[in-house]
Amino acid sequence: MDQADVTNKLIAVLEQVQAISGEACPTLDGSLKPAESLPKFDSKVWPVAAGMLAAAIGEHIPPEANIFVDETTKQALTINQTVALVCFIIENQKKALAAAAA
Repeated sequence: MDQADVTNKLIAVLEQVQAISGEACPTLDGSLKPAESLPKFDSKVWPVAAGMLAAAIGEHIPPEANIFVDETTKQALTINQTVALVCFIIENQKKALAAAAA
């Protein structure tokens, strides 16, 4: 999974979510933390955004995966960290499928 492609699609999804909700959207870059910086972008919206991202990249993101906040530290993730996490999740899923098929 190409991280640049995931980044571009995540930014597009975040912009779309903000537009749909009628909220302002600041300029998005890799260092921005959507959970902290986007108005009304909260735990009720995160699963929807994750589902939209999954559809945009054509990959499965498990619904229980919180891709916007670190589960251990409870700290908001930057766009770059979210992209890295999504790529990690997808790579692990592909490895699990390959192992199951072998």
